[in-house]
Amino acid sequence: MSDPVRSLPALRRLSYAVGHFLNDLCASMWFTYLLVFYHSVLGFQNTNAGVLLLVGQIADAVCTPLIGYESDQTPGCGSYGKRKTWHLVGTLSVVLSFSFVFNRCLGCDPSTPQWASLIYFIPFIIVFQFGWAATQISHLSLIPELVTCEHAKVELTAYRYAFTVIANITVYALAYLLFHVQDGESDVLGPVDIPVFRNLALTVLGIGALFSVLFHLGTTERRPGAGGGAGGVEGEEEGEGERRPLLPRSNTPSSLLQWKCWLQQPSFYQVALLYMSTRLIVNLSQTYISMYLINTLGLPKKFIATIPLVMYLSGFVSSFIVKPVTKLIGKCLTYFVGLLLIMVFSYWVLLDIRMGQQVYGAAVLLGAGSATILVISLSMTAELIANQTQSGAFVYGAMSFTDKFANGVAVMIIQALHPCHTVMCCPGCVWFYHYVMVIVTGGVAVLAASALCTILIWPIKIRPRGQPIISDDAARVN
Repeated sequence: MSDPVRSLPALRRLSYAVGHFLNDLCASMWFTYLLVFYHSVLGFQNTNAGVLLLVGQIADAVCTPLIGYESDQTPGCGSYGKRKTWHLVGTLSVVLSFSFVFNRCLGCDPSTPQWASLIYFIPFIIVFQFGWAATQISHLSLIPELVTCEHAKVELTAYRYAFTVIANITVYALAYLLFHVQDGESDVLGPVDIPVFRNLALTVLGIGALFSVLFHLGTTERRPGAGGGAGGVEGEEEGEGERRPLLPRSNTPSSLLQWKCWLQQPSFYQVALLYMSTRLIVNLSQTYISMYLINTLGLPKKFIATIPLVMYLSGFVSSFIVKPVTKLIGKCLTYFVGLLLIMVFSYWVLLDIRMGQQVYGAAVLLGAGSATILVISLSMTAELIANQTQSGAFVYGAMSFTDKFANGVAVMIIQALHPCHTVMCCPGCVWFYHYVMVIVTGGVAVLAASALCTILIWPIKIRPRGQPIISDDAARVN
């Protein structure tokens, strides 16, 4: 049988990979600059800034499984396809709401109470997170429908993550340029930087919307019951020729897993724990790296663009190394290598309180490790779904629910423990963000390693209804 990824034309691979670019651009700003913008620029208290991020994460966590379920059940708009229909709905929601998140409250002035500003921003954040979730779940759900080979899924996921890295690089490069244009102003963040973040948000929306159009024009979704697929399935059938069985290989009704059945699968919880731990490391480190650079290391504000840029450049390089390394040593060991890089970063931060310019080297380790574990965790989720694509969106939604809810709660706890209750940072911030970076990388990496051990001991398996437990590899043999 031919490799499905090779059968999928390069242009369609590329068009699929850019389908999450708008989400990635917005997510980069959301996680890296939300707390900085609301606390250091708009002057919100730490807890209020945390509340906004928590509301967004909870809205995303609630929306993802619901959208996943609806995406599996609804037929889509006409002949457009259910995944692409939800992707379009999500894209429009993001475009219409995100620019309001990174701007001053319209009609507000310095005398406006913060609770009123919170009420103003919350609806825009909820709409943005709904749109983000709809785009993410529909895009991920296309992977097991476009390709079937496990290495093909890893490669397609790696392409997808490569554009995630490009999106982050784009955001940080634009931020650096905007701060550079503003050169001559104070090196301390404040209300004068509102235009920088507003212009950055508008720019990423324009770029992301263009790539979303390319995705919708270049990606063809396989229709239920169609003989061919979106490039990949077609190529697979042509490659098999006369070896193709007379009856198509399809799931029988007794082997189809609907959303309730996934809740009875032990592997579902194993992968969920691994995915949640991975996202905690990636998102929390991205959220607090700016605070760490400014308050602990005392670096100028332009470093909140250059250091994340270095992180994602190293992640971009490592995302292309993941596939050959996975073929050589397997997914689990590749994931463990990524965890080792993150643990080395955590140990470096713990020992070197004033690392100065050495922070560039530490950023390389964190970026490479984060890219590696994220690609592998996504490919393990695709492995869990295997040929159960009829409920794949629910699985991705459930995985995303665990990560969004855990991220929101973790940020709120960290913000509540903050030693300062004013906009100005106190000496306690130096040690506070130092240990936050150590715990959210090294501490959570221990949890991720525990989840990985469960998968090593009990490999990913699924139990179709009315049949004994079968492994994913055994299911594909049939």
